[in-house]
Amino acid sequence: MREDRLASPTLEDVARAAGVSRATVSRVINGIRNVDPEIQETVRQAVAAVGYVPNRAARSLVTGKTGSIALVVSGAGQFFARVFTDPFFGRVVTGISGHLRPLGVHLVLMLAEAADARAQVVDYLRQGHVDGAILVSTHAEDPLPAQLVELGPPVVLFARPAQPIRISYVDVAHSAGARLAADHLIGLGRERVATISGPLDVPASLERLSGFREAMARHGHAFVPSVEGNFTQESGERAMERLLAEHPDIDGLFAGNDLMAQGALIVAQSHGRRIPEDIAVVGFDDSSAALACRPPLTTVRHPVEDMSAEMARLLLAHIQEPGRRVTSVIFEPDLVVRQSA
Repeated sequence: MREDRLASPTLEDVARAAGVSRATVSRVINGIRNVDPEIQETVRQAVAAVGYVPNRAARSLVTGKTGSIALVVSGAGQFFARVFTDPFFGRVVTGISGHLRPLGVHLVLMLAEAADARAQVVDYLRQGHVDGAILVSTHAEDPLPAQLVELGPPVVLFARPAQPIRISYVDVAHSAGARLAADHLIGLGRERVATISGPLDVPASLERLSGFREAMARHGHAFVPSVEGNFTQESGERAMERLLAEHPDIDGLFAGNDLMAQGALIVAQSHGRRIPEDIAVVGFDDSSAALACRPPLTTVRHPVEDMSAEMARLLLAHIQEPGRRVTSVIFEPDLVVRQSA
């Protein structure tokens, strides 16, 4: 009796929990196509519920797959240092692993902060240690997306590529999110609005900045003061110091992410500005930093967890169907209104 209680859950246990046959469970676990998506989701939930762990060695013999995929974060210095501290990267991992874990697929984290590290990533994928890769590339001149496309393994990119290459990607409508921020600030009656952008070599930063400026122009604001930050709280503090020195009468601010907005709030309040009475502040991301702000931050929700899960689904589809057409999935942002604006 004791051995029975300690026995690992089996395919039969999953099948009973899901209300399907053992063969159907096996097809879902092994990534075989032609299983109804609703049934796949039911099986995944049953896998999680009973705690079933697939036998990776046996599955590899059947499928020729490793059962692992790589999450590659490619970027220069400042971004590399932030991988373990920026809420954004934690949300990416949460979204991906939440989809992969019930399927028994393992995630291998690889950091490519320089040319030698990028070469190691290329070699790792070339040698077949993983079945594919999800790539987070943090600057426009990064050569790794094109290198992986040329190499040929299944790859999905977080955010639209800076250069037109044949790669599937998942993104959010950055310009639309920035327009939500502009419309909200104008709706509050703010007339002297400024913005803190992210790094201008990051495509998402440019889209948010241009979308905000275009929306403000449509409201009759021909000039919007702007200072470049680098997505950190410290850069938001420096940018706000400069804005208040050069434009002390600003009454509204859009920051390109929540961490920069948090820094801007701290500086504005240190200069005696009340939030939102004197300056209304809107961020972008809806990360944990938004709730850490005092007052809590109004922000554009960047659905990172949902996007990351979609990247995992899309990558597995490419792995299961070699030669599958590249595709893009664009998520729509929402405005989350709190006390800062």
